[in-house]
Amino acid sequence: MILGFDGVVLAFAFAAVFAGTLLQRLAGQGFGMLAAPLIALVAPEVLPAALLYLGIAVGVGSVSVDPKALVLKELPPGFAGRALGAVLAAWLAARLSDPEAIAALVAVVVYLGIALSVIGVRVAITPVSLFSAGTVAGVMGTLTAVGAPPMALLYQHETQRRSTAMQNAFFCWGMLVSVAALGWAGLLTQRSLIFALALLPAVPLALWCARPLATRIVKKTIRPWALGLAGLAATMLVIRLL
Repeated sequence: MILGFDGVVLAFAFAAVFAGTLLQRLAGQGFGMLAAPLIALVAPEVLPAALLYLGIAVGVGSVSVDPKALVLKELPPGFAGRALGAVLAAWLAARLSDPEAIAALVAVVVYLGIALSVIGVRVAITPVSLFSAGTVAGVMGTLTAVGAPPMALLYQHETQRRSTAMQNAFFCWGMLVSVAALGWAGLLTQRSLIFALALLPAVPLALWCARPLATRIVKKTIRPWALGLAGLAATMLVIRLL
Protein backbone atom coordinates (compact mmCIF):
# COMPACT_ATOMS: atom_id res chain seq x y z
CA MET A 1 0.00 0.00 0.00
CA ILE A 2 1.36 3.43 -1.01
CA LEU A 3 -0.03 6.62 0.54
CA GLY A 4 -3.20 4.75 1.48
CA PHE A 5 -3.81 3.43 -2.06
CA ASP A 6 -4.21 -0.35 -2.19
CA GLY A 7 -2.74 -2.61 -4.85
CA VAL A 8 -5.92 -2.75 -6.94
CA VAL A 9 -6.03 1.04 -7.29
CA LEU A 10 -2.36 1.23 -8.22
CA ALA A 11 -2.68 -1.63 -10.73
CA PHE A 12 -5.69 0.08 -12.35
CA ALA A 13 -3.85 3.41 -12.52
CA PHE A 14 -0.74 1.67 -13.89
CA ALA A 15 -2.80 0.14 -16.70
CA ALA A 16 -4.37 3.54 -17.43
CA VAL A 17 -0.96 5.22 -17.72
CA PHE A 18 0.36 2.38 -19.87
CA ALA A 19 -2.57 2.60 -22.30
CA GLY A 20 -2.45 6.40 -22.40
CA THR A 21 1.29 6.40 -23.09
CA LEU A 22 0.88 3.87 -25.88
CA LEU A 23 -1.75 6.03 -27.58
CA GLN A 24 0.31 9.19 -27.13
CA ARG A 25 3.36 7.64 -28.76
CA LEU A 26 1.43 6.18 -31.69
CA ALA A 27 -1.07 8.96 -32.40
CA GLY A 28 0.43 12.10 -30.83
CA GLN A 29 -2.55 12.35 -28.49
CA GLY A 30 -4.49 10.21 -26.06
CA PHE A 31 -2.48 10.18 -22.85
CA GLY A 32 -4.59 12.60 -20.86
CA MET A 33 -7.87 11.84 -22.63
CA LEU A 34 -7.64 8.19 -21.61
CA ALA A 35 -5.59 8.19 -18.40
CA ALA A 36 -7.15 11.23 -16.70
CA PRO A 37 -10.77 10.00 -16.51
CA LEU A 38 -9.65 6.51 -15.53
CA ILE A 39 -7.47 7.75 -12.68
CA ALA A 40 -10.20 10.18 -11.67
CA LEU A 41 -12.36 7.10 -11.06
CA VAL A 42 -10.07 5.79 -8.32
CA ALA A 43 -7.84 8.67 -7.16
CA PRO A 44 -9.22 12.10 -8.17
CA GLU A 45 -7.25 13.81 -5.41
CA VAL A 46 -3.92 13.29 -7.22
CA LEU A 47 -5.13 15.06 -10.38
CA PRO A 48 -3.96 16.88 -12.34
CA ALA A 49 -0.46 16.97 -10.84
CA ALA A 50 0.30 13.24 -10.91
CA LEU A 51 -0.50 12.92 -14.61
CA LEU A 52 1.42 16.09 -15.42
CA TYR A 53 4.52 14.63 -13.78
CA LEU A 54 4.10 11.43 -15.78
CA GLY A 55 3.33 13.43 -18.90
CA ILE A 56 6.81 14.95 -18.83
CA ALA A 57 8.33 11.48 -19.11
CA VAL A 58 5.83 10.48 -21.79
CA GLY A 59 6.54 13.62 -23.81
CA VAL A 60 10.33 13.37 -23.62
CA GLY A 61 10.23 9.70 -24.57
CA SER A 62 7.87 10.31 -27.49
CA VAL A 63 9.58 13.38 -28.95
CA SER A 64 13.03 11.80 -28.82
CA VAL A 65 11.89 9.04 -31.18
CA ASP A 66 11.47 11.26 -34.27
CA PRO A 67 12.94 14.78 -33.78
CA LYS A 68 13.63 15.23 -37.52
CA ALA A 69 9.89 15.46 -38.17
CA LEU A 70 9.59 18.65 -36.10
CA VAL A 71 8.93 21.98 -37.84
CA LEU A 72 10.86 24.24 -35.50
CA LYS A 73 9.38 27.56 -36.68
CA GLU A 74 5.93 26.42 -35.49
CA LEU A 75 7.04 25.73 -31.93
CA PRO A 76 7.53 29.27 -30.45
CA PRO A 77 3.95 30.60 -30.88
CA GLY A 78 2.45 27.35 -29.62
CA PHE A 79 4.86 27.23 -26.69
CA ALA A 80 4.07 30.85 -25.77
CA GLY A 81 0.33 30.21 -25.82
CA ARG A 82 0.69 27.06 -23.75
CA ALA A 83 2.68 28.94 -21.11
CA LEU A 84 0.08 31.72 -20.91
CA GLY A 85 -2.75 29.19 -20.62
CA ALA A 86 -0.92 27.32 -17.87
CA VAL A 87 -0.55 30.47 -15.76
CA LEU A 88 -4.22 31.36 -16.20
CA ALA A 89 -5.27 27.81 -15.29
CA ALA A 90 -3.03 27.69 -12.21
CA TRP A 91 -4.75 30.81 -10.92
CA LEU A 92 -8.14 29.17 -11.50
CA ALA A 93 -7.03 25.82 -10.07
CA ALA A 94 -6.26 27.48 -6.76
CA ARG A 95 -10.02 28.01 -6.49
CA LEU A 96 -10.96 24.42 -7.44
CA SER A 97 -9.86 22.44 -4.40
CA ASP A 98 -12.68 19.86 -4.57
CA PRO A 99 -11.45 16.56 -6.16
CA GLU A 100 -14.99 15.79 -7.35
CA ALA A 101 -15.16 19.13 -9.18
CA ILE A 102 -11.88 18.38 -10.92
CA ALA A 103 -13.11 14.89 -11.84
CA ALA A 104 -16.27 16.36 -13.37
CA LEU A 105 -14.18 18.90 -15.28
CA VAL A 106 -12.01 16.07 -16.63
CA ALA A 107 -15.08 14.34 -18.07
CA VAL A 108 -16.32 17.56 -19.70
CA VAL A 109 -12.91 18.29 -21.26
CA VAL A 110 -12.61 14.74 -22.61
CA TYR A 111 -16.03 14.99 -24.26
CA LEU A 112 -15.03 18.37 -25.70
CA GLY A 113 -11.81 16.88 -27.01
CA ILE A 114 -13.67 14.05 -28.71
CA ALA A 115 -16.06 16.52 -30.31
CA LEU A 116 -13.18 18.62 -31.64
CA SER A 117 -11.48 15.52 -33.00
CA VAL A 118 -14.49 14.29 -34.97
CA ILE A 119 -15.58 17.67 -36.35
CA GLY A 120 -12.88 17.50 -38.99
CA VAL A 121 -12.63 21.27 -39.46
CA ARG A 122 -9.45 22.32 -41.25
CA VAL A 123 -7.73 25.19 -39.44
CA ALA A 124 -4.72 26.81 -41.08
CA ILE A 125 -1.50 26.43 -39.13
CA THR A 126 -0.37 30.04 -38.54
CA PRO A 127 1.34 31.82 -35.65
CA VAL A 128 -2.07 33.12 -34.52
CA SER A 129 -3.78 29.72 -34.61
CA LEU A 130 -0.81 28.08 -32.90
CA PHE A 131 -0.81 30.68 -30.11
CA SER A 132 -4.59 30.43 -29.68
CA ALA A 133 -4.60 26.63 -29.65
CA GLY A 134 -1.65 26.65 -27.26
CA THR A 135 -3.45 28.97 -24.85
CA VAL A 136 -6.59 26.84 -24.79
CA ALA A 137 -4.49 23.70 -24.45
CA GLY A 138 -2.60 25.28 -21.56
CA VAL A 139 -5.80 26.00 -19.65
CA MET A 140 -7.28 22.57 -20.33
CA GLY A 141 -4.06 20.67 -19.69
CA THR A 142 -3.16 22.42 -16.45
CA LEU A 143 -6.64 22.02 -14.97
CA THR A 144 -7.29 18.44 -16.06
CA ALA A 145 -4.09 16.98 -17.64
CA VAL A 146 -6.07 16.80 -20.93
CA GLY A 147 -4.54 19.42 -23.20
CA ALA A 148 -4.06 17.64 -26.53
CA PRO A 149 -7.36 18.35 -28.38
CA PRO A 150 -6.66 21.94 -29.57
CA MET A 151 -3.33 21.00 -31.15
CA ALA A 152 -4.80 17.77 -32.49
CA LEU A 153 -7.41 19.86 -34.29
CA LEU A 154 -4.68 21.91 -35.99
CA TYR A 155 -2.59 18.95 -37.09
CA GLN A 156 -5.28 16.35 -37.87
CA HIS A 157 -4.93 16.80 -41.65
CA GLU A 158 -1.11 16.73 -41.72
CA THR A 159 0.96 13.63 -42.44
CA GLN A 160 1.08 11.13 -39.61
CA ARG A 161 4.82 11.58 -39.02
CA ARG A 162 4.64 15.37 -38.81
CA SER A 163 1.39 15.42 -36.85
CA THR A 164 2.60 12.94 -34.24
CA ALA A 165 5.99 14.63 -33.79
CA MET A 166 4.54 18.14 -33.44
CA GLN A 167 1.77 17.11 -31.06
CA ASN A 168 4.25 15.22 -28.90
CA ALA A 169 6.53 18.30 -28.79
CA PHE A 170 3.67 20.55 -27.67
CA PHE A 171 2.57 17.86 -25.23
CA CYS A 172 6.04 17.64 -23.63
CA TRP A 173 6.38 21.42 -23.30
CA GLY A 174 2.83 21.64 -21.98
CA MET A 175 3.50 19.17 -19.19
CA LEU A 176 6.60 21.11 -18.13
CA VAL A 177 4.95 24.54 -18.02
CA SER A 178 1.81 23.16 -16.35
CA VAL A 179 3.87 21.63 -13.55
CA ALA A 180 5.79 24.91 -13.20
CA ALA A 181 2.56 26.93 -13.09
CA LEU A 182 0.98 24.68 -10.46
CA GLY A 183 4.19 24.89 -8.44
CA TRP A 184 4.04 28.68 -8.67
CA ALA A 185 0.47 28.52 -7.36
CA GLY A 186 1.49 26.19 -4.52
CA LEU A 187 -0.68 23.32 -5.77
CA LEU A 188 1.89 20.53 -6.05
CA THR A 189 1.72 17.95 -3.27
CA GLN A 190 4.08 15.22 -2.13
CA ARG A 191 1.18 12.75 -2.39
CA SER A 192 0.78 13.41 -6.12
CA LEU A 193 4.51 13.13 -6.74
CA ILE A 194 4.86 9.79 -4.95
CA PHE A 195 1.79 8.45 -6.74
CA ALA A 196 3.35 9.45 -10.07
CA LEU A 197 6.67 7.84 -9.18
CA ALA A 198 4.88 4.60 -8.33
CA LEU A 199 3.38 4.55 -11.82
CA LEU A 200 6.46 5.79 -13.69
CA PRO A 201 7.61 2.32 -14.90
CA ALA A 202 4.46 2.15 -17.03
CA VAL A 203 5.86 4.90 -19.27
CA PRO A 204 9.09 3.28 -20.56
CA LEU A 205 7.31 -0.06 -20.75
CA ALA A 206 4.60 1.40 -23.02
CA LEU A 207 7.16 3.29 -25.14
CA TRP A 208 9.10 0.06 -25.62
CA CYS A 209 5.94 -1.83 -26.59
CA ALA A 210 5.05 0.93 -29.06
CA ARG A 211 8.29 0.64 -31.04
CA PRO A 212 7.31 -2.34 -33.23
CA LEU A 213 3.79 -0.93 -33.65
CA ALA A 214 4.77 2.59 -34.74
CA THR A 215 5.68 1.56 -38.29
CA ARG A 216 2.64 -0.69 -38.73
CA ILE A 217 -0.24 1.36 -37.37
CA VAL A 218 -1.82 4.08 -39.48
CA LYS A 219 -3.08 7.10 -37.55
CA LYS A 220 -6.56 6.87 -39.11
CA THR A 221 -6.79 3.30 -37.87
CA ILE A 222 -5.89 3.99 -34.24
CA ARG A 223 -7.74 7.31 -33.95
CA PRO A 224 -11.27 5.83 -33.62
CA TRP A 225 -10.00 3.43 -30.98
CA ALA A 226 -8.34 6.25 -29.06
CA LEU A 227 -11.48 8.39 -29.14
CA GLY A 228 -13.73 5.46 -28.30
CA LEU A 229 -11.66 4.44 -25.28
CA ALA A 230 -11.47 8.05 -24.09
CA GLY A 231 -15.24 8.41 -24.41
CA LEU A 232 -15.83 5.16 -22.52
CA ALA A 233 -13.51 6.26 -19.73
CA ALA A 234 -15.23 9.65 -19.45
CA THR A 235 -18.66 8.00 -19.38
CA MET A 236 -17.57 5.63 -16.59
CA LEU A 237 -16.41 8.67 -14.66
CA VAL A 238 -19.71 10.49 -15.18
CA ILE A 239 -21.65 7.43 -13.97
CA ARG A 240 -19.54 7.29 -10.83
CA LEU A 241 -20.09 10.97 -10.13
CA LEU A 242 -23.89 10.78 -10.49
